[in-house]
Amino acid sequence: MAKGKKVKKRNSRQHPNQLNLKIVTSSTCLACKQQCARGLAYLERMSQPGAIGNGVPCILTKPKA
Repeated sequence: MAKGKKVKKRNSRQHPNQLNLKIVTSSTCLACKQQCARGLAYLERMSQPGAIGNGVPCILTKPKA
């Protein structure tokens, strides 16, 4: 009987300790109790008229791992 090929596991992360941060909008940054520098800079950019943004990664909403 022939043995089947071994299938290697694919690692979806580049590093086992890599975090997937949540993307938050300016309204979340505005309501945040611990406003970080990245969030405040994003909030400043989004306060300009006509600004379009996709959100910013939030270090305070990282998953517990």
